[in-house]
Amino acid sequence: LRQPADFSRVHPLPESGQDVPDDRDARLVVLGADYPYRRGGESPAEQQAQAILDSRGNAPRLYRNTLVFLAADANLLQDLEEGVRDFLAWKSIIADREDLNLAPQQVRQAETRRGAAADAVRARIPETYRWLLLPAQADAQATLTWNEFNLTGDEPLAVRAADRLKAQDGLLAGYGPTLLRVELERVPLWRGDHVAVAQLVEDFARYPYLARLLEPRVLLRCISDGLALLTWEQDSFAFADSFDEDAGRYRGLRAGERIPIPDADAPGLLVKPEVARKQLDAEAPPKPASTNPVPKPEPDAPDPTPPPPPPPPPLTRFHGAVTLDSMRTGRDASKIAEEVIAHLVGMDGATVTVTLEIEAKFAAGAPDATVRAVTENSRTLNFTAHGFEPE
Repeated sequence: LRQPADFSRVHPLPESGQDVPDDRDARLVVLGADYPYRRGGESPAEQQAQAILDSRGNAPRLYRNTLVFLAADANLLQDLEEGVRDFLAWKSIIADREDLNLAPQQVRQAETRRGAAADAVRARIPETYRWLLLPAQADAQATLTWNEFNLTGDEPLAVRAADRLKAQDGLLAGYGPTLLRVELERVPLWRGDHVAVAQLVEDFARYPYLARLLEPRVLLRCISDGLALLTWEQDSFAFADSFDEDAGRYRGLRAGERIPIPDADAPGLLVKPEVARKQLDAEAPPKPASTNPVPKPEPDAPDPTPPPPPPPPPLTRFHGAVTLDSMRTGRDASKIAEEVIAHLVGMDGATVTVTLEIEAKFAAGAPDATVRAVTENSRTLNFTAHGFEPE
């Protein structure tokens, strides 16, 4: 990774499957000891993180929604620095043992003390670097704010940071196509009647008011899943290879099928469903006329057959309920949409209403960040009723 001179270390967050990191991957920036975090007042860590977020060298930073920051605790930093000084002192003594004319016993004692000091430093580093700072923005016009989280655990720092981010919905390794459709309409992210796939990848890497994704492939999988939905007109979008401006039509327009997208820079457009439907209907081949006309009965001929029994009343309503696996909701819901809902909405004159009911219980209570995220997302997704409450 290229490392700008204004911060100490950059780590790609765990689980990224790419051998060569992309600038649009989520990254953990470890701030130097000169920029500790101090809670409840002016913090050098926030000031430095804001400076890094605003610029990369002498140019403005483009991919602002890919960075999260790890800072040392100002109150614990002194203990870490003392441990480092102790280690460096014993290291210097061992290096100068001949000039100091140390006896073999004294050298062994110094090596023991150096080892103990090194162990102390290793233990103090994760204790000291415990503050995870996340830039947040409600929308394009809102002021950018900082959310801080206290890291705990025995895993490496980058693993702790990734786990805490995912627990707070601050880093997503999966993203649903219905949520992408909501963002396309809410922000909006459409550029006219369509938007390029590569442009969407850029948008999610740039703007902190969009979801922070682990890597661009998360968005590509989301798009491919959305194109495969049979309910694409209501829940997702269509796909086209390109737009012919002279003819005013989309080339290679299709929907309701899985379309693999090889990489973040691949060509292709997402198309508004209502626009896609209009073109698909206009270009559909006409239905062939019937070649077998129905014969007309003789006007005065008696009917030798008895009248048929009255037909049974038509089936005019369907209802159903199913319990989904909470760990595989997207898979189960997609299967239900393909095998049940698609048959219902395809009937002429059908009015289909699908209601998703969610009930969740938390033994230790829901954290504030989860309450805020779920409440805001529920409001954005137009839930008719939602809320958290005690038992």
